Amino acid sequence: MVTGPVQQPSLVARRSAALPRPAGLPAGPHLTGLPGDPRPAGFAGDLHALARAVALAPTEPRWRERVLVRLRPVGQGFAEHVRVTEGPNGLYRELLTHAPRLDHGVRLLTREHAAIVAALLAVQRVAEQPEVSPDELRGRAGCLLRTLARHRRRGADLLWQAYQTDLGGET
Repeated sequence: MVTGPVQQPSLVARRSAALPRPAGLPAGPHLTGLPGDPRPAGFAGDLHALARAVALAPTEPRWRERVLVRLRPVGQGFAEHVRVTEGPNGLYRELLTHAPRLDHGVRLLTREHAAIVAALLAVQRVAEQPEVSPDELRGRAGCLLRTLARHRRRGADLLWQAYQTDLGGET
């Protein structure tokens, strides 16, 4: 039984050497923002860092590289999310065992996974092409971030329905 939120791996918890970092990007524990900035942990922190990178002026030196560097942990975190939710002992199997009435919602979230993976790859391809305009990259990245936020809300709503909804019968 799930008793709390599923924690995704944090960018901060990953070894810094595992991510190639263009010159000019800060090293160390402040990978998701400026020193002293409040940082969400885990996957939420990775999404926040990507949103901040996209929001910078595209005239900033190495803007595209910053977006790419911030996109990698989002892709890794989402792959981990898919593994944790869809795996043989995953959250969705447990959810359906507890609340079979939510089968439609689980199927919807599972279908969204493929679309989100495709969107992640599309943003990466666009970011790797210097001839693509910053506006197009921003648009695609913004769409990806909104899609991920909507997916996370739907997942949270489904968990709420499974474990917090009282269908009656007990007093």
